[in-house]
Amino acid sequence: MSRIEIRSAEEDDLDAITAIYADAVLHGTASYELEPPSRGEMELRFAALRDPGYPYLVAVRDGAILGFAYAGPFRQRPAYRFIVEDSIYVAPEAKGQGIGSLLLERLVAETEALGFRQVVAVIGDGSPESASVRLHERLGFRHSGMLEGSGYKHGRWLDTVFMQLALNGGSSVSPDPASLPARMGPPQG
Repeated sequence: MSRIEIRSAEEDDLDAITAIYADAVLHGTASYELEPPSRGEMELRFAALRDPGYPYLVAVRDGAILGFAYAGPFRQRPAYRFIVEDSIYVAPEAKGQGIGSLLLERLVAETEALGFRQVVAVIGDGSPESASVRLHERLGFRHSGMLEGSGYKHGRWLDTVFMQLALNGGSSVSPDPASLPARMGPPQG
């Protein structure tokens, strides 16, 4: 079996990214969307993250995209700009091969290098047995809350679990004014 490469996503990857996400929307509970977005919508979402400098990654083996991950704004208010929310999706045929771990490890490293202070995981269907919950736990994320019965999909109520990982000193030190998130918002004082 060939080696898996983790690299920055490119516009040419969007057909595969759109297909992987469509499968997650239609068959999974990680996304609370009910209808898969079009390729055009995925292109807009991609540009909205990549243009300001957020990391957006793909896992590739033998030219095939097996998964993708990105970090984006946790919420739109400027005081949240030092926190990112992660998203990870793996193609159905590639699950259980460690691709999610590779993507999340690289995503955390790139997010930290940009100067962000927290990565938040908002996990749909966040039961303790969830592969996503276990993945985030393995990489040091701590549980920070749950919204019970917050989503209804596939005929059942789903809990949303929040997990977070502190980076760059977290909230114990002031933001680095040269970091990407500091440059995204009002001047620090």
